[in-house]
Amino acid sequence: MRASRLLAAACMAAGAVFAMAAPALAHITFETAEAPSNGFYKAVLRVPHGCDGTATTAVRIQIPEGFIVAKPMPKPGWQVTVTEGDYGKSYDYEGSTISKGVKEIAWSNGNLPDSFYDEFVFRVRVTDIAPGTKVYFPVVQECGSKTEHWIEIPAEGKTDDDYEYPAPGLTIGAPGGDD
Repeated sequence: MRASRLLAAACMAAGAVFAMAAPALAHITFETAEAPSNGFYKAVLRVPHGCDGTATTAVRIQIPEGFIVAKPMPKPGWQVTVTEGDYGKSYDYEGSTISKGVKEIAWSNGNLPDSFYDEFVFRVRVTDIAPGTKVYFPVVQECGSKTEHWIEIPAEGKTDDDYEYPAPGLTIGAPGGDD
């Protein structure tokens, strides 16, 4: 009898832990949450669902300052566009100085049913951002007439799990190579 109560208590505790973690699984996130300083990063943006049962038809991501020469990967069935603009400062890239580039990538005119999962990929050069820095990439997910804004950036002392619609974030790691 005592063993069955212990087993029941353990199952309830495991269920509670899973229930607390479940909301975090619904967020838009990066497959790899660390990017090298002074190196290239292949960003795989994971979109786990639509908007309240409606299929995702567009995904837009803002490229923050310090991330340059962004290039999206083509995605069959989706139109891919980039919006360029001025960087906040100039950067040295392959012996040249650049001061503008991709500020937003958009995948549109697609159809990702709510019950399916997909990934949106781009490559970017991380500049000399200090290791340990957390950087956020605001995302807008469109589902027909519905829109979800994954743009909440945690305040000091908070985590992504404290927000309903957190922006996907990366932690900058040790300097990397030029893959």
